[in-house]
Amino acid sequence: MINSTEGPADENTADAGAMGLLRQPRAVWATAGASVVAFMGIGLVDPILPSIAAGLDATAGQVSLLFTSYFLITAFAMLLTGFVSSRIGGRRTLLLGLALVVVFAGLAGTSGSVGELVGFRAGWGLGNALFVSTALAVIVGAAAGGSAAAILLYESALGLGMACGPLLGALLGDASWRYPFFGTAFLMAVGFLGITAFLKEQPKPARRTSPLDPLRALGHGGLASAATSAFFYNYTFFTVLAFTPFVLDMTPYKSGAVFFCWGVLLAVFSVIVAPRAQARFGSLRVLGGSLVLLAADVLVLGYGDHTTAVVCTVLSGAFIGVNNTVYTELALGVSDAPRPVASAGYNFVRWFAAAAAPYFAPKIEEWSDVHVPFVVAAITALLGAAVVLVRREALALPHSRPRPGGGTPAAEERAPVRTGEDGATALAG
Repeated sequence: MINSTEGPADENTADAGAMGLLRQPRAVWATAGASVVAFMGIGLVDPILPSIAAGLDATAGQVSLLFTSYFLITAFAMLLTGFVSSRIGGRRTLLLGLALVVVFAGLAGTSGSVGELVGFRAGWGLGNALFVSTALAVIVGAAAGGSAAAILLYESALGLGMACGPLLGALLGDASWRYPFFGTAFLMAVGFLGITAFLKEQPKPARRTSPLDPLRALGHGGLASAATSAFFYNYTFFTVLAFTPFVLDMTPYKSGAVFFCWGVLLAVFSVIVAPRAQARFGSLRVLGGSLVLLAADVLVLGYGDHTTAVVCTVLSGAFIGVNNTVYTELALGVSDAPRPVASAGYNFVRWFAAAAAPYFAPKIEEWSDVHVPFVVAAITALLGAAVVLVRREALALPHSRPRPGGGTPAAEERAPVRTGEDGATALAG
């Protein structure tokens, strides 16, 4: 996530971050590499969903539970990640998360029924939550060249993982739907060894985090509004990610290529386009406009022919990339809660939508037709935009709110992102 204000200084910050991106110690590269694989796990099953359904004699609704169990556990785990990392440290939390992914991804490949596979994906989600929630703080703490470069590296890992996950799933899944799970387990084991070898233990925070702290943080109106808007947006996002493969009905290779292109657009718009758009137009205008465009895109996706559906699926990656960046900034900066705590509360809310969409989209199709799930997804995107519009004053980041004497603080007056005494990412200021 790259911070932005209403002035041109943010483009300079982004450029400075890009310049320092490659000059990182091995510990940062080890963590970033494991992050790529962790994010790959989200979209890994996309191109092989029809193959899994055929291989396990399951319906689309049953297979969609692979996402539901994964993100449902991830949502609840968000309340525990700070509790765990504040007691055992960042390095051990990363290794614990990686170990759980290795075990459950490997077990997923041995599944004899869709019920077993859904259960193993739930364990995978717990491991991924522990890892992903800690990786950003560790990268920022260990990075050289400034925190802007570290955060840009993390966002790049996210985009690369989201792009490569479907591609790996297609390449391995063309032979057997089991191979992508074994492949992920192997890559995460390599990441485990890399972090063990190169990452030193991080300082433990001065204050231990309670599982209730993220829920208390949601008492802030701005953070609650960001989480609510992101909840609606995530329903749209994961309707595209989990339901569209059944609509496209393509071979694993073709489906993987479609979602690879989707992921490339997601990465480019998240890391490059979004910060510059925010600097020029403001975060809330960019977010609101992007949500409206995403609503239009998924509506056309649902009612267009096959070629149109493919194009709209790929194009949705651009809007999703922009939204991800702006929502992350809002979650980290809109409240006065410690950033890891605020982020955990925000993620706790929004991941419930990621769990709901893969379950309800096939059900809605069964109750109506294939078009209606996309109508619902378009409506939820518009609801997310409506929350941004109605709650725009509460959602205004502190550095962009008017001063008593008029105007807003200049970008140069804001301190950079730093690693605070709680051992995780914080925005100074």
